[in-house]
Amino acid sequence: MKLPSHLTVRDSRLSIGGVDCVSLAEEYGTPLYVTDLDRITGNVRRFHAALAAHYPDVQVLFAAKANGNLAVIRALAAEGAGADVFSPGELELALRAGMKPERLLFNGSSKSRADLALAVEKGVRVSVDSLDELHQLDAVAGEAGKTAEIAFRVNPALEVPTHPKIATGLATSKFGIPAQEIIAAYREALACEHIEPVGIHCHIGSQILEVEPFARSAEVMVRVAKEVTDLGVHLEFLDIGGGLGIPYHHDTDPAPTPDDYAAAVMPVFLQGIKECGIDPALWVEPGRWLVGDSSVLLTRVNSVKKAHKTFVNVDAGFNLLIRPAMYDSYHEVLVADRADLPADGTYTVAGPICETGDILAHDRALPAPKAGDVIAVLDAGAYGYAMSSQYNSRPRSAEVAVSGGKHALMRRAETLDDVTAAMEAPVWEE
Repeated sequence: MKLPSHLTVRDSRLSIGGVDCVSLAEEYGTPLYVTDLDRITGNVRRFHAALAAHYPDVQVLFAAKANGNLAVIRALAAEGAGADVFSPGELELALRAGMKPERLLFNGSSKSRADLALAVEKGVRVSVDSLDELHQLDAVAGEAGKTAEIAFRVNPALEVPTHPKIATGLATSKFGIPAQEIIAAYREALACEHIEPVGIHCHIGSQILEVEPFARSAEVMVRVAKEVTDLGVHLEFLDIGGGLGIPYHHDTDPAPTPDDYAAAVMPVFLQGIKECGIDPALWVEPGRWLVGDSSVLLTRVNSVKKAHKTFVNVDAGFNLLIRPAMYDSYHEVLVADRADLPADGTYTVAGPICETGDILAHDRALPAPKAGDVIAVLDAGAYGYAMSSQYNSRPRSAEVAVSGGKHALMRRAETLDDVTAAMEAPVWEE
């Protein structure tokens, strides 16, 4: 199996960022998320450089929903990244991590008045998703005596090659305003007393392994930009979203690089803004590409059971990594104790959750796992811990960061007290 450069095998044992995974599992316990912060730093530098080679004014906004750990967001902030945030919590975390308000965009199709008020208070731009939201934001900004800077989210009605649950630019999607209605929306925004339109926003989906759809999306965006500019709007930025995928099947998936992405998108963008006579900042929103391959989920084998197939029962399930159950997603798995030994059978890695669908990996060729072994689930840095839960009253795992050959906790493991901390006895039970 092809491994990225930060994953290596020494004396048959898997290492991440130069740190032995089995030793980490022994020191911190399992299940355990381990994240190589140096890999994230390298990824964001590479993504930015690919675009900046074509155009100087590029801003990377991390899709914060992919991984909400403060240590991760701080590492990105230190590289000058901003964030695409989808909730008050993500907005506050980005600010605590040191990201500047002007490098944040509050996105989402269903924001409350409290959400809008927080964005106005913090000076964060809002990606407006409907005319109803526009007028609520105008009122909220007026009450605060401020002007809210906005972009409208454009729905480009594009089919893209990805799972339908993460295709966000379809005509049937809940996100955005149809491209043919967007000029009317900007005209209405210009009529608002406390709104200043300064950008355009679009996002077509996630885990896309072809670059051509991004070029088509950019074509829609620069066409809209021309119409909006003709309306009299001064566009400070065009946000063309994110969604570039990673090769979860290491040996067979296509793996478009940021350079491939830039080669497809930048000629369209540059020609478009030239025809518009504008020079806005280019904003992009990678999430998975920045953090996806940075992390492994380490899980210990509880037992091996031979039935209609051989199940390797481990201590992590879809409470910690829901992607396989939710999207039928594939993650490579390795026996971390014997990572370079040949397979001697086919095994299905199953979690401890009381659901038939709690399978992390179906029918994998592995060297025979046994109780006590450590299984490493690769590419778990995006939508892993971020989508975890306490289902079956299972406390969530610790997260460990590695950098420069060192390792430390970046989130402690939960306890049962954490599971029950917010619970209250009804008053009639007192």
